[in-house]
Amino acid sequence: MIVWILVERGLTGTENQCLGVCEALGVVPVIKRFTLRQPWKTVSPYLNLGINHGYDGDQLRGPWPDLLIAGGRKAAGLALWVKRASRGKTFTVCLQDPRTHRGGFDLIAVPAHDPARGSNIVVTTAAPNRVTPQRLAAARDKWEDKLAHLRKPRVAVLIGGNSRAYSLNALTTSSLGEGLKKLAENGAGLMVTTSRRTGAGNLSILQSWLKETGAYIWDGQGDNPYEGFLALADHIIVTADSVSMTSEAATTGKPVYRVDLDGGAKRLKSFHTAMDECGITRPFKNRLENWQYKNLNDAALVAAEIKARMKA
Repeated sequence: MIVWILVERGLTGTENQCLGVCEALGVVPVIKRFTLRQPWKTVSPYLNLGINHGYDGDQLRGPWPDLLIAGGRKAAGLALWVKRASRGKTFTVCLQDPRTHRGGFDLIAVPAHDPARGSNIVVTTAAPNRVTPQRLAAARDKWEDKLAHLRKPRVAVLIGGNSRAYSLNALTTSSLGEGLKKLAENGAGLMVTTSRRTGAGNLSILQSWLKETGAYIWDGQGDNPYEGFLALADHIIVTADSVSMTSEAATTGKPVYRVDLDGGAKRLKSFHTAMDECGITRPFKNRLENWQYKNLNDAALVAAEIKARMKA
């Protein structure tokens, strides 16, 4: 089976959502990455879009895929173009609500906080992702010795940063750093990773607060310990800007704490409210608690729906 992933270049989190579904299906996809020029970047998919209109990226030409998974609204117009070019033979899936032309897709997957519903829509709790028990077990084997010096309970701290909806400022970063220091003083071992969106200033603030705590702060060099952190953590702290990181943390079944940032958008706030109401996440209040919930497996849910509908 020929499978394509169609995703905007640079959207790593969205691409990982698509890869998670493919891995749950047991297929190896071809990833087609693209960028859109204006005004198509803004209007897609509200206007029909062909590859000759504002598209830069990997070639889209036959043989057409049996299955195409589009990551988000920007990819939706291109996905529908491929479906038309294949004369309807490509089974076309969109992860996230395309906002328009919903009826053109064979399947759309949306998280529960998204209001879109319909006969071709499957509803997940959060975002599909690549975290599985098998990947966590492999990551544990790889990182356990390297992080053996950290005390228990171990806390993974996943820090994003500025986005279109949220901003991570010095005051919030300092408050987080102070809270993490308190955890370390009470015996916790800290495993911290940041992103490019965190910013050098915020990283410096964190390093200042944590310099005497023995925290492991990944510096961006060498192998990424992200999955190792998820595997070895007893608790996970995540900044509110990232649905992907929150979803990945929730797939582990471990307590997930949210660090609220300035700003926010209606859909993102609805997502965090839903995750709280499901008993998965709680606001971070500078202390550790224990609670249980059924770990998520949204990628497998979407994969099962694709299999059933393609078979039908």
